Amino acid sequence: MDNVTVATTVDAKGHKCPMPVLLTAKAAKTLQSGDVMLIEATDGGARSDIPAWASQTGNELLESSQEGDVLRFYIRKK
Repeated sequence: MDNVTVATTVDAKGHKCPMPVLLTAKAAKTLQSGDVMLIEATDGGARSDIPAWASQTGNELLESSQEGDVLRFYIRKK
């Protein structure tokens, strides 16, 4: 994603549900408001789980994409 500084990357590749969300939530606790994190996951459930987590926690899903088997989510902490 252009013009965005990623504060941390969550490598959830190879983890099955619910680990991508749990790893994301843990990483979010280390961020300051306004920081952006990148989540990379290979579990298809993350396609709906990560955006739902962002919405439920008040964080902002900036972008989601897929490259091969890897799903990528950019989330800005509230």
